[in-house]
Amino acid sequence: MKDKILITGANGQLGSVLTKALQNIYGIDNVIATDIKFNASFKGHFEFLDATDFKSITYVIKEHDITEVYHMAAILSASGEQQPLRTWEINNQTFLNVLEASRIHGIKKVFYPSSIAVYGTNAPKNNTPQDFFLTPTTVYGMSKAAGENWANYYFLKYGLDVRSLRYPGVIGHQTSPGGGTTDYAVDAYHYAVKGETFTCFLKETASLPMIYMDDAIRATIELMQAPTNAIKTRTSYNIASISFNPEELKAAISKIFPKFKMIYKPDFRQEIADSCPIV
Repeated sequence: MKDKILITGANGQLGSVLTKALQNIYGIDNVIATDIKFNASFKGHFEFLDATDFKSITYVIKEHDITEVYHMAAILSASGEQQPLRTWEINNQTFLNVLEASRIHGIKKVFYPSSIAVYGTNAPKNNTPQDFFLTPTTVYGMSKAAGENWANYYFLKYGLDVRSLRYPGVIGHQTSPGGGTTDYAVDAYHYAVKGETFTCFLKETASLPMIYMDDAIRATIELMQAPTNAIKTRTSYNIASISFNPEELKAAISKIFPKFKMIYKPDFRQEIADSCPIV
């Protein structure tokens, strides 16, 4: 039997690109993209799905004989601080629904996207240890840390093969920013192309870890395709690529758009950035 893939949050920043990559690997008929809103430009099999509804998830899993789930639905860090209680509810309830439905219906593998936001201000900024204790300072980070522990629990208790990566900020041209603290790095390019001044919500020296979208997608798929016995960490793996600050980004963009201007007006997102390690 061919693998059938279910993706929640398929319209998101990562989910939309991941969906296309998985379609290329498994075939367009074997990837079921779901979200709470429809993307008119989407090509493939799409279903409306509210991941907070357990019955809806189980229906889709049974209806399409799903074998693997990529749970990409979540509220991100900056957006999460604007609505903390809803963020906790959405991020945790959707993942618990996916875990329980996967356990009941014999799903082979589940992917859970975690984040460097699980660390707190006490974590070493550079070469952050994989197993350093987690004291997140945002609701998003708290929800992801809780999710990592649930993933580990379902593996130990039920043998459910859950795999996870702690993403840094993801940069890509394919989609618009999704509400994360690192989103300035994507937004800045859009403003440069339009010839508009960009107002950055971080300090010019606020260095943050980033990863190119294609590399994030490749790492995700390679992790999911790895043999089960090769997965030694059942909470989440650190992943790193490049780190830079807004001033360095401005300098790079200015090489292509010499008239590009960036001004700095740090807001609440600067505190979130201060708590992020460089891993």
